[in-house]
Amino acid sequence: MLAKRTGSMNKVEALERWQASELFDDKERLVLEYAEAVTYTDRQVDDLSQRLHGYFNEDEIVELTGLIAFQNLSSKFNSALDLPAQGFCRLPESTDRNNKKSNV
Repeated sequence: MLAKRTGSMNKVEALERWQASELFDDKERLVLEYAEAVTYTDRQVDDLSQRLHGYFNEDEIVELTGLIAFQNLSSKFNSALDLPAQGFCRLPESTDRNNKKSNV
């Protein structure tokens, strides 16, 4: 489904290196930066929220934020119940507090 929306698998495969990829335009980079900032608690979204208004109206920003929050909730829910990944995407590995490798 994501490949269909983006027009090809190229963007899907480039997601893990979106900052360096030329496949994403400025709007897409901003949305991906915002998604990361919303996801990681050590990041701020103030400046990003203001920049989003250059591309989106208030309702669209609320919808975007809701979609990001829902995906984060789903990820935490699945992790808490130890549900295996369905293979829809590959996430970069991170290190948790106990120095065990885990996915976000």
